[in-house]
Amino acid sequence: MYGLLVPDITNPFFPPLVRAVQHAAAERDAEVILIDSERSATAEEDLVSRIRPQVDGLIVASPRLPTNRLRSMLDGIPSVVVNRLVRGLPSVVCDNTDALHEAANHLRDVGHHRFALVLGPVGSWAADRRAEAVRSWAHHEDVALVEVGPLEAQFRDGRAAARELIDSGATAIIAFDDLMAAGIIAGLNDEGERVPQDRSIVGCDDVLLAQTMTPSLTTVAAPMVELGAQAVALLNRVVAGERARSITLKGELQRRGTVAAPPG
Repeated sequence: MYGLLVPDITNPFFPPLVRAVQHAAAERDAEVILIDSERSATAEEDLVSRIRPQVDGLIVASPRLPTNRLRSMLDGIPSVVVNRLVRGLPSVVCDNTDALHEAANHLRDVGHHRFALVLGPVGSWAADRRAEAVRSWAHHEDVALVEVGPLEAQFRDGRAAARELIDSGATAIIAFDDLMAAGIIAGLNDEGERVPQDRSIVGCDDVLLAQTMTPSLTTVAAPMVELGAQAVALLNRVVAGERARSITLKGELQRRGTVAAPPG
């Protein structure tokens, strides 16, 4: 029996991960108990404390706890962390750096010179890594970069940021994730702007929403099936007492309908 802790099951990033973990666990005759911390670091500790006696190992996805508290929480139970690197704990992460650089180059190549980076949640390892990837790219390019946020990875937070993005003058927007990007597009529409005619936007994760919205979202895809499968395989090795090394997968840019040349 394995536990799977996620921070927000309503975020469309996590259901495909949950399914991938369940399928990989079933192939090994294991069951999965799902727990949702509702984006609360305090709840993470409480939920893990409750579930520990019921499980043989834990997969912890995108935890918000500070590193020392996270290590303490997982002390004494076989564990794997997904979507965050923690020294001393086996992890499976997706490195989006190259794909985000490719996305930024794509925006620049079609004519954009003023970029807005919409930051993700405070305490999110993935948000920090994605932001650093965009900043490092902009540092070496002849472009202007403004930052908005940090924001929660929520549709409503993205929608509320639209006015600030318009005021920033940026014609190219890179959002922390697809859900936030969808909210930004809705907010721009509220303000009378269209994507990609007035502004272009790139998301991250390639959730189902990104593929089905109109226009479909240019985004960086995470290999969700492999992410879940590798997490389960890694946890099996930890449970068996084997030495387990962290695994890094790569994101891939998906070019769709939300990027075009800037107006004029």
